[in-house]
Amino acid sequence: MKTNRNSSALGEFIKSRRERLQPSKAGIKPLPGRRRTPGLRREEVSYLANLSVTYYTWLEQGREVNPSPEVLLNISNALMLDEDERKHLFDLANMDPANAGAAPTNERSDTGFLQSIVDQLHYPSFVTDEGTDVIVWNRAAERVIADFGSLPQSERYMMNILFCHSDYRQRLVNWEAYAQYSTAMLRANLERYKDNPLYMERLERLRMESKEFVHYWELYEIKHRRVATALIRLPDSQELEFVIHSASVVDNDPGLHWCFYVPVPGTGTEERLLRLLERE
Repeated sequence: MKTNRNSSALGEFIKSRRERLQPSKAGIKPLPGRRRTPGLRREEVSYLANLSVTYYTWLEQGREVNPSPEVLLNISNALMLDEDERKHLFDLANMDPANAGAAPTNERSDTGFLQSIVDQLHYPSFVTDEGTDVIVWNRAAERVIADFGSLPQSERYMMNILFCHSDYRQRLVNWEAYAQYSTAMLRANLERYKDNPLYMERLERLRMESKEFVHYWELYEIKHRRVATALIRLPDSQELEFVIHSASVVDNDPGLHWCFYVPVPGTGTEERLLRLLERE
């Protein structure tokens, strides 16, 4: 049998969590007599996780190489794993908890801290969440990219701004290339978020409201996040050229992306940007 190098580590992990979980906490009434096993028995975990005892035993012994996302989610619920432990379990199996429909944590990142990050830069900078909602931004981003604060919160996500707001489209000189790249990124993440109602609702809205989006979507191109460029023409006809960089897993949240627009050297963009910000 082909063995995954993480199978043993996964087995050791769930065994350790089984042995620490007492029957009373798991809602199991202990049978009469002395228990020889610390914590739960394998039979009890398999019952709680709706698995056969043989299958669960194989997992603990590192013999089962491909547990499904649903199996992992059932085991994490049976063993009452917390958010970090569940993520570790899925990491050991090289899977994303979202593929099993696992509910994300309700804990949100500190937006005050994130705001302080973007305010440190005089370059246009903002942070988006996994739905591409812009949750914090700095003054340069507001002046150069879009007036995020004037948008209703329900419309303040980048794919909507890109395809459904004409002022942003008019500013972005290379709109076609950037829109095609952004759609290809959205397509690449479809499997990851296809069970997210908000994600799919926004996808459908783009299909209904933007013929250009439908065109790019039907190209079925796949792109992952990389360095991109943006050529922006301001209302006074000044042009600013940026390289768009991004950082993921901001503040230990894998759904957050920090974007910052760095002026291209030799284009005069940095000087024009500074003069723009000095006017206020």
